[in-house]
Amino acid sequence: MSGPIVNSVLTGNSTGVNFSLAVVNHMDAETGLLPLSDCSGTRRAGDWSLNITSGVNASKVTVSVTRNLQLCLLNTTDCCTEPLCIIETLQVSACRDSKMLAYLLIQAEIYANSSFMGNVSENASVIPNQAFQPLGSCPCDLTAGACDIRCCCDEECSSNLKQLFNGSCFTGVFGGNVNPPFDQLCSVQAVHNVPDWFPFLCVQSSLDSTPFLGYFYHGSVSPSQVFSFKNPLQTVPEKLSNGYRQGDPIMTKENDYFTIPQQSMAGQCVENSPVAFLQNFDATCLTDLALYQEQSSFTMMINNGAGDMIQPNVVFENVPDVHSFITQIGDAQPTGSCKKETFAEYYTFTWKDRTVQEVNVTVLTGELCDGELLSRRFTVNFVSENSSAATELSGNPGYQVGKPVRAINMSSLDPATLNLWQPVGSSLCTSTFTPVLFGINSLSGCILEVDMNEDCNWLRENITERLNSLVPATHVGKRGNSNYSVPNDWVKIIRLDPFNPKTNASVGNLEGLCQDIPANLNIRIITADVGAIEGIPQQEILGIQISFSTVTWQFQCGIICENKPSYFPIAVSVQFIKVPAQPPIPKTRFQINYTEYDCDRNEVCWPQLLYPLTRYYTGEPYSQSLAKGLVLVFFLLLAVILSSPWSKLLIMWDHTSL
Repeated sequence: MSGPIVNSVLTGNSTGVNFSLAVVNHMDAETGLLPLSDCSGTRRAGDWSLNITSGVNASKVTVSVTRNLQLCLLNTTDCCTEPLCIIETLQVSACRDSKMLAYLLIQAEIYANSSFMGNVSENASVIPNQAFQPLGSCPCDLTAGACDIRCCCDEECSSNLKQLFNGSCFTGVFGGNVNPPFDQLCSVQAVHNVPDWFPFLCVQSSLDSTPFLGYFYHGSVSPSQVFSFKNPLQTVPEKLSNGYRQGDPIMTKENDYFTIPQQSMAGQCVENSPVAFLQNFDATCLTDLALYQEQSSFTMMINNGAGDMIQPNVVFENVPDVHSFITQIGDAQPTGSCKKETFAEYYTFTWKDRTVQEVNVTVLTGELCDGELLSRRFTVNFVSENSSAATELSGNPGYQVGKPVRAINMSSLDPATLNLWQPVGSSLCTSTFTPVLFGINSLSGCILEVDMNEDCNWLRENITERLNSLVPATHVGKRGNSNYSVPNDWVKIIRLDPFNPKTNASVGNLEGLCQDIPANLNIRIITADVGAIEGIPQQEILGIQISFSTVTWQFQCGIICENKPSYFPIAVSVQFIKVPAQPPIPKTRFQINYTEYDCDRNEVCWPQLLYPLTRYYTGEPYSQSLAKGLVLVFFLLLAVILSSPWSKLLIMWDHTSL
């Protein structure tokens, strides 16, 4: 039992049955048996009492505690000194003629009552005027005579105890800040450097006059003293200790933003661009050696989100292919002045909940000479602690926009990737790829060198092989969390092979002319919203088709045809087509033929005669448009009533009534 009273029932004939109550203080250490039952008929034992209510075929047994269960306050007695007030074992025995018929064991574990049980004073409490003094200076002080955890304004908390939760105190009014400065104060606006037009007028008053206490008094309204149309200065970020949220900037030990060069909306690279939590990116920055100043971001210690610092684990490697990162400046040849530079930085953040657990950095270095442009690459990838990089999902369950499309080769059950060409160097076709991202239409390409006497069949096979290498998979995942071991989670890629004529090198034995050369790979992905989780639409892939667009290639000559390589551009395009999850309801014959009330096919739209009063009008809130419409109707009715015909009718009505 955990309360002061417990009830039980003894069934059967209770005539001549004697009930007894006893407190079990010990057990036999050797046998583990309880002491002998008491059939003396005692109804009280220690702080307990027994009450029996006899019935026809049953008896109700009630055991209750008789002591005070109030927690002791200062200078009080007859109370509980500890929160766990009573912990005892009781035995209720039912005997007839000194022979035990049944017994009941009760394990009592009762905590003290913390509610107030003292005497209430007859004097009425004086409540101060809320406009001048707050009623409670520490709202989080909820327990009398004890320290409330995280309540730093509680005077009953010692200094040693406050040190345990000093960094997690309650904030705001509940934490004791019952008189905070409000945004309308002129002094607050000057501190926060808010724009002058919001609000244009401010309140000039002392902190004793505050809306948090009641109402304004003895205040005056004056315009803002400082006028400035400059952009507000960037405030210094606070020390982070409560964890990151998605999109929050990663902080360093010096409480600065952790920055890595990233591409802006204009396509240029911003050197000091903050890294956002749980947002992956892949940036390529073209850098001139004369203007390049290396910045080592991977040497900075990072705040993990809980106040602890993490030192990134850095691994240096030599770049395997220098030509994929270097571009020649014009026809200038690189000189002998070379030095070792950083070509790429790959960051992997391992996260759990709202904190960063580990940071691994792979730095690729190589030799860079004068007369060369460096295409530096920076990637950031956030990986959950519960998953590896190979099993990183693109959504759960539906796809997230901007995540890679999951793919697999069913013949070997190996994970694959749908790729796009990433332009590097002189834009020639290389093996540098970037993945296809869900929901983002893309177009990329490269340039292929072709000779004038190129064999047409070989040219078709070469280009087809290059385009097919972008899609090494046979299936794509329906959802962002598609399982590689579940075949129903994958959609087969429909491939439409290019037309391959049997004719050889050229048409009419003409060199430098080939028909039906595949020049563009078209990837069309059909998606749909198939549901929602917590109001967030879940997108799936319903189908995917790959086709080729062919052209007639002709060698381009100048004044004279020289046997120099010609450039043939090939490209790949990705298009996401969103369709409704269910087909729309077909129109009836009446809706097809009768167009008078169809606003899409008729210049006169009668349903939109009162368009500002309908829900389709979004120029202003519906309540304002409705109020304005009712005012307009009122004036129209008033004008009609006061017009000449109505006035004559009223005069005639008055004459007839007389």
